[in-house]
Amino acid sequence: MAQRSGQEDPERYLFVDRAVVCNPATQADWTAKKLVWIPSERHGFEAASIREERGDEVVVELAENSKKAMVNKDDIQKMNPPKFSKVEDMAELTCLNEASVLHNLKDRYYSGLIYTYSGLFCVVINPYKYLPIYSENIIEMYRGKKRHEMPPHIYAISESAYRCMLQDREDQSILCTGESGAGKTENTKKVIQYLAHVASSHKGKKDHSIPVSGELERQLLQANPILESFGNAKTVKNDNSSRFGKFIRINFDVTGYIVGANIETYLLEKSRAVRQAKDERTFHIFYQLLCGAEEHLRSDLLLEGFNSYRFLSNGNITVPGQQDKDNFQETMEAMHIMSFSHDEILAMLKVVSSVLQFGNVVFKKERNSDQASMPENTAAQKLCHLLGLNVMEFTRAILSPRIKVGRDYVQKAQTKEQADFAVEALAKATYERLFRWLVHRINKALDRTKRQGASFIGILDIAGFEIFQLNSFEQLCINYTNEKLQQLFNHTMFVLEQEEYQREGIEWSFIDFGLDLQPCIDLIERPVSIRLANPPGVLALLDEECWFPKATDKTFIDKLVQEQGTHSKFQKPRQLKDKADFCIIHYAGKVDYKADEWLMKNMDPLNDNVATLLNQSTDKFVSELWKDGVFIPLSLCIVEIQNNVTSLDEPPVDRIVGLDQVAGMAETTFGATYKTKKGMFRTVGQLYKESLTKLMATLRNTNPNFVRCIIPNHEKKAGKLEPHLVLDQLRCNGVLEGIRICRQGFPNRIVFQEFRQRYEILTPNAIPKGFMDGKQACERMIRALELDPNLFRIGQSKIFFRTGVLAHLEEERDLKITDIIIYFQSVCRGYLARKAFAKKQQQLSALKVLQRNCAAYLKLRHWQWWRLFTKVKPLLQVTRQEEEMQAKDEELVKVKERQSKVEGELVDMERKHQQLLEEKNILAEQLQAETELFAEAEEMRARLAAKKQELEEILHDLESRVEEEEERNQSMQNEKKKMQSHIQDLEEQLDEEEAARQKLQLEKVTAEAKIKKMEEDILLLEDQNSKFLKEKKLLDDRVAEMTSQLTEEEEKAKNLGKVKNKQEVMMVDLEERLKKEEKSRQELEKAKRKLDAETTDLQDQIAELQAQIEELKIQLAKKEEELQAALSRSDEEVAQKNNALKAVRELQAQLSELQEDLESEKVSRNKAEKVKRDLSEELEALKTELEDTLDTTAAQQELRTKREQEVAELKKAIDEETKNHESQVQEMRQRHSTALEELSENLEQAKRFKSNLEKNKCTLESDNKELVSEVKGLQQAKTESEQKRKKMDAQLQEFMARATEGERAKVELADRTHKLQTELDTVSALLEDAEKKGIKLAKDSAGLESALQDTQELLQEETRQKLNLSSRIRQLEEDKSTLQEQQEEDEEARRNLEKQLATLQTQLFESRKKLDEDVGTLESLEEVKRKLQKDMELTSQRLEEKASAFDKMEKTKTRLQQELDDLVVDLDHQRTIVSNLEKKQKKFDQLLAEEKTISARYAEERDKAEAEAREKETKALSMARALDEALEAKEEFERLNKQLRTEMEDLMSSKDDVGKSVHELEKSKRTLEQQVEEMRTQLEELEDELQATEDGKLRLEVNMQAMKAQFDRDLQARDEQNEEKKRTLVKQVREMEAELEDERKQRALAVAAKKKLEMDLKDLEGQIEASNKARDEAIKQLRKLQAQMKDYQRELEEARASRDEIFAQSKENEKKLKGLEAEILQLQEDLAASERARRHAEQERDELADEISNSASGKSALLDEKRRLEARISQLEEELEEEQSNMELLNDRFRKTTMQVDILNTELAGERSAAQKSENARQGMERQNKELKAKLGELEGAVKSKFKAAITALEAKILQLEEQLEQEAKERAAANKIVRRTEKKLKEVVIQVEDERRHADQYKEQMEKANSRMKQLKRQLEEAEEEATRANASRRKLQRELDDATEASEGLTREVSTLKNRLRRGGPISFSSSRSGRSRQLQIDGTSVDNSDDDADSRASDHNDTQASNQTE
Repeated sequence: MAQRSGQEDPERYLFVDRAVVCNPATQADWTAKKLVWIPSERHGFEAASIREERGDEVVVELAENSKKAMVNKDDIQKMNPPKFSKVEDMAELTCLNEASVLHNLKDRYYSGLIYTYSGLFCVVINPYKYLPIYSENIIEMYRGKKRHEMPPHIYAISESAYRCMLQDREDQSILCTGESGAGKTENTKKVIQYLAHVASSHKGKKDHSIPVSGELERQLLQANPILESFGNAKTVKNDNSSRFGKFIRINFDVTGYIVGANIETYLLEKSRAVRQAKDERTFHIFYQLLCGAEEHLRSDLLLEGFNSYRFLSNGNITVPGQQDKDNFQETMEAMHIMSFSHDEILAMLKVVSSVLQFGNVVFKKERNSDQASMPENTAAQKLCHLLGLNVMEFTRAILSPRIKVGRDYVQKAQTKEQADFAVEALAKATYERLFRWLVHRINKALDRTKRQGASFIGILDIAGFEIFQLNSFEQLCINYTNEKLQQLFNHTMFVLEQEEYQREGIEWSFIDFGLDLQPCIDLIERPVSIRLANPPGVLALLDEECWFPKATDKTFIDKLVQEQGTHSKFQKPRQLKDKADFCIIHYAGKVDYKADEWLMKNMDPLNDNVATLLNQSTDKFVSELWKDGVFIPLSLCIVEIQNNVTSLDEPPVDRIVGLDQVAGMAETTFGATYKTKKGMFRTVGQLYKESLTKLMATLRNTNPNFVRCIIPNHEKKAGKLEPHLVLDQLRCNGVLEGIRICRQGFPNRIVFQEFRQRYEILTPNAIPKGFMDGKQACERMIRALELDPNLFRIGQSKIFFRTGVLAHLEEERDLKITDIIIYFQSVCRGYLARKAFAKKQQQLSALKVLQRNCAAYLKLRHWQWWRLFTKVKPLLQVTRQEEEMQAKDEELVKVKERQSKVEGELVDMERKHQQLLEEKNILAEQLQAETELFAEAEEMRARLAAKKQELEEILHDLESRVEEEEERNQSMQNEKKKMQSHIQDLEEQLDEEEAARQKLQLEKVTAEAKIKKMEEDILLLEDQNSKFLKEKKLLDDRVAEMTSQLTEEEEKAKNLGKVKNKQEVMMVDLEERLKKEEKSRQELEKAKRKLDAETTDLQDQIAELQAQIEELKIQLAKKEEELQAALSRSDEEVAQKNNALKAVRELQAQLSELQEDLESEKVSRNKAEKVKRDLSEELEALKTELEDTLDTTAAQQELRTKREQEVAELKKAIDEETKNHESQVQEMRQRHSTALEELSENLEQAKRFKSNLEKNKCTLESDNKELVSEVKGLQQAKTESEQKRKKMDAQLQEFMARATEGERAKVELADRTHKLQTELDTVSALLEDAEKKGIKLAKDSAGLESALQDTQELLQEETRQKLNLSSRIRQLEEDKSTLQEQQEEDEEARRNLEKQLATLQTQLFESRKKLDEDVGTLESLEEVKRKLQKDMELTSQRLEEKASAFDKMEKTKTRLQQELDDLVVDLDHQRTIVSNLEKKQKKFDQLLAEEKTISARYAEERDKAEAEAREKETKALSMARALDEALEAKEEFERLNKQLRTEMEDLMSSKDDVGKSVHELEKSKRTLEQQVEEMRTQLEELEDELQATEDGKLRLEVNMQAMKAQFDRDLQARDEQNEEKKRTLVKQVREMEAELEDERKQRALAVAAKKKLEMDLKDLEGQIEASNKARDEAIKQLRKLQAQMKDYQRELEEARASRDEIFAQSKENEKKLKGLEAEILQLQEDLAASERARRHAEQERDELADEISNSASGKSALLDEKRRLEARISQLEEELEEEQSNMELLNDRFRKTTMQVDILNTELAGERSAAQKSENARQGMERQNKELKAKLGELEGAVKSKFKAAITALEAKILQLEEQLEQEAKERAAANKIVRRTEKKLKEVVIQVEDERRHADQYKEQMEKANSRMKQLKRQLEEAEEEATRANASRRKLQRELDDATEASEGLTREVSTLKNRLRRGGPISFSSSRSGRSRQLQIDGTSVDNSDDDADSRASDHNDTQASNQTE
């Protein structure tokens, strides 16, 4: 991932912005348009809305560009509602389909959220940039959190795995898969980083110093750089690509600390060490070493430049952003931290340098032959110096290795291609072994043997599913692995689904989804052994083909098609032209495989000569690397290499080299390969399959967690996501497979409450009013919805839906909401329209009134009286000013009074607020005190329970001891009776023994005579024995010789056996071929006969031809010279061909690059076109906006110009980009055409090569025939060796039988001599034992007395227990009193709460009154509004401040109320816990009672057993033992009870899991009952066994009775004394038993009293619970009322605000009106003045005209005056015109003002109507407020009445309880008196018991001594019997050995006689050959000496059969 881009907020990359997601506009858009997904080539899927359906097709409109398209119905995928966008777990999506998954991932990725859950998967998309979400703060954020509590992250997966491991003690695994470059390794590092931080073992250890080598966590983190440098490389996709898979196992101890780690590797791509593709690098270590090594190190390792190494194909390619030199230093530091020594590091680097040197070894082809030669050996010398080899031996092993042909070794010259192949194979194998050693060494460093790992977390980092155009063997192995991993995922998914459904009680037909993948897995991995049932798999067939010399890839494909052609997951190539050989249908899709060189890859051959040299290297490190290396010799595969190589100038060996990636799977840890059997030919496929099965076994034993890594694009660009690429990866990674599994079941789950809350709108009348259980409500809703029963399931806590159901419900819900809103809008619009119409009507009427008033004014304005009235009227108001002032003063006083009232109320509110705070503090203190009391009560209860437990244990122990003593007493009595009867029997037996002794003496005399005879016989036998010994020595010598031969033959036999096992597989095919070969051989023999006849003729011709040959030799010499010239030409052509092939490869690489560039250019062009379209659309939109906004301000015009400039610039940029793209496309086309021409030329060359390969094929077939002949020879040798082995077996058995017979005879003679002596000894020992037992019985009586003392001690202990019980009763009474006190305190607290409720209600009432008063004040203020605006503003400000203070007070009040409610809830919760615990206590007491009944039942059984024992003495011991076992079982039950009690104490501490613990207790009860039944069955079985043993014992005792008869007389006197003592003791015991019974009765009375108290307590608790419930209901109602009050207050505030705004507007309007009226008055006055002047001028004109008419006589005189006057008139007319124009202007102004007045009047009317409406609304609110107050009062009354009734009932109950308490106190006083009396009695009894205990101790000691004596006697008896049995057994052995020896001697004599006869006859002697045959036979079976007698008999019979056959011959 890229470098840091600066510090950013990490939460932006973790959390989703839900405000953007939950947008109602998008929700409405989704429902309106019916959006769906349709497939798109560019975007994968595009959003579109359905417009029309036409049969199977649908017309859709694209959301992006509104284009219409026709789509098939099946191609449409449903879209999820917007509420599911950017969902964290894609399993929650209601529409689970590919489009929805892709869209969700894309949205999250573009928002910076790279982690997303998909069920069990965590999907990670590589961001290609640094994200700040991996810091220690983030680790701490995720630490200890559950998965669902935090957003998706790799840390959440790690945390859940770690917590599951600690809690469930189950091993965990995290499986990271994905393509190269997807981020697998990075996520693996993050997991290790998280675990190292969380589970560090050095956090709490400050005292201990950290060791020098580095703590374990640090070493674990440092293992990564080492593995990356040796196993990672740069590829085209990824700069740091892991070229191997790994499984890191981190071990943890019990406490969760890391104690060790282990790394297993898979699939190392070792071929990368030899060659790399273009622009790729080999492993990092090579570049790091060449860049970072210092001078002295370079000289030591013989290092050179980058370009001088052939294996570095591309020279020095640097990785951007990394320095190889710095990385080298980091790896060295990491090695030092991992405790690598300097010698180890140097040795490793030498091996790395040697791998590079392997590539510099150059071979050339000799001129005269194909043999390879090494012209320069400087590279070989460097290589041998680094590896510690001899140069000559190395070159010989490479150029002419020794190959085994039959039994001999032959040196075979190698061709150049074979030598190159061998060197490359060695280089790869060396690097692979080095890598395995490195992993082993790291594991050794990480292994901690001091602390045992309790569990582990495994992290699997392995390549994901790969589908290329053509796939090879490596891809098959990777895909096979992913199939297994996907099967594991499916299985775990199935198990989790099953558990969820079972937990919720859902009926569902269970499907194991893991079985879906089984056919494909069987197709790959099924072994050959089950061929009859099913055909073998691909890997098995490949291994089978590897055995056949003539097998090729084609034969393998033919066999595969033949065997698996009908398999459902297998497909043949459809056409002959197809490049693929076969196709397998995996879960991720169909994969085509090309089987080129699969046989060679599977065999992975090596040059065994060089491997042995490396094993014998002088360098210890190299020799250890190659120690006992198992490898396939190159000789096995040399033929195939020749055939694949001979005619190729550049060898395809590069592709034949052993498995590149899978070879790494050969063994996971270093040295593991050495465990394989020697000589066993194990293929790469077998090794890989084994390692995979081990891995899967470990993963199945863990709880897996799945991480799927995804590449967003191939360009490594941040923020870019290619949909098709991501979809392919989702398919390959199994995410879509997981979604398929989800679809099968019910993936969408929703809790009852959420379902009801969200979808109750769809079923308005389904649920009745009042409380209803969530499950019932949901059932009713679903019934009302009429859903198909198959679409849903109702569980215990959730409803489960199939996919798409929730989306349908969301649609229905949105439609319902839209209908409701449309209806609401229509009502509102109607109301507004009616309101506007009424307003218009009012305006019309107002206009008419205005017109009338104006007309009246115009009439009156010139009336003088009106003028006088207008002037006088203001003067009339002067008298009223004082009245007005007084009125205003009164109003002011009222306002001040109201203000003072409000201030007083404020003070009261503050005081009440403080009181509430104080009450809250008091309540908190009370709560703390209650919690402390509760804790103390719990502690007291725990102590009492512990004491009770201890007392019960003591009581049980005492009872058991008493019972044991009684049983012992009875058993002793029984034994005494038995002893008496035994003594009588012994006396009788003694008499019989004396008679028998006399007989024995007589027999002794006769026996002595016999012994003498036997001694003589023994002497004779000893002579014979000495002879036999000599013969035995000779035989031993022969045996030694045979063993030496046998060892050789054994090795041969083992090898042959292995070869046999291998070749049995080949036999089936070989037999068919043999038949064909035999036919061909017969034909050849016929041809041979013909040829023999012809040879005679040819010999004559040869003589003639020899002369011609001499002539031809001369011509041949000339031809050879020409041939050499031709060879030189061919070498040049070969070089040219190599260059051409290289050029072809380069051109192919260029072509691929060009194609990629073309595709990228196409993509970019598409993007540019898309951008162009978007811009054009934006341009059009801007144009339309610009046209609309032309008439707007100048600022908008400037914006328009700017946008036009931007558009022009964008157009230019688009044009430039299009030109560039077109030029690039033209260039790409030209390149493509040139590349195509070059490829066509290359194809022609490839066809030529194909013809050469066909020739090679013919040579291979001939070699195969030779190998078949070798196989025949081996089979013949095998049959001969088997015949020899059988002969040897038979002879060996004969020798062994003879030797054993001789030894048996010797031992039997010795036994006979010792027999008589041992019998005499046993008789004397028995007599002595009988005497000792008599003495022991005397001591037994003393033991009885000590037992009595023990019983007395037990009685004393019982008295102590009684005292303890009495004290415990007192404690219980004290607990009762404390509980009563607690109850009283609870009641007081409840009363306080009720008081608080009442106060709050009064406060509410007062606040409402205040509100009413405020409303009244507001009304009065509205009336006086115009007069006192300033005062009103001040008062309104003050009122607002007071209202805010009031709101604050209310908020604090609600907060306090909420805190109070929380405290009450906590109290209730604690009380429920107490009640649950008491219930559990009752259950526990019930269990105790049941156990007591069981013990009573056992006591009854014991009594019955005693009665039966009196009747039947033989059964007494068995019943006693059965009782002991029953008591042991009882003790076990008591232990289980203890465990249950401890669990109960744990449950007391855990508050939430109470229900679960009850369930667990019930389970434990059931298990206990099962255990009881099992114990009973065991008891019955033990009784049967005891009866059998007792029968045997009785037999032994009967034999002993005869011996004990002598001591009867002595014992009688002692018995009488013992009986007297016993009587006295029995009396004492009976008295004690009577006292015990009295004590038990008293105890029963105490228990009954305790039960009464407990019942009373339960009643009290029930009453308290009922009162609590009532109080909770009242509190809930109060909360509802408070919420309603808040709503009303908010509405009131809004109404006030609207009213204030209306008032402000009306004021402004009034001001405007006044100003306009003033202007109108001025204009009117101006008009009147102008009219007056006009009239005055007219009057003057009229007067002048009159004067002119009158003064006609003075006309001439007045002409001048006339002119003057006319001028004056003209002036006046001009002035008049001016005045008229002014008038017109004034009229215009007047009209405008009238218009304005009209508008203002209409606005005024509107404002008044609005004010009226607001007043109406206010009045409505007031009415509602009054109604609510009434309701509140009613509710308060109802609540009070309920509480009063409850309180009265509780008080009555409390009185009853107090009376009961007084009675119980009296009873307790009486009980105390009784207890005191009993205590006095107990003290007296204790003194007696102590005396009796002393006596009992003495008796005990005596009893123990007697018991020990008895045990000694029994042991002696048993030992004697064992010695007798041993003697008998040895005697039998000797007898057998003697018989065997005699038989052997007879056999030897027979052989000697036969040999003598043969010597006399002079025939051949076959003794030595038979011996050698025997020795060979002996060696094959190995351990024949240890065989059983049956085997020996069978072998002897075989030998007899062979002898018989020999005789017949």
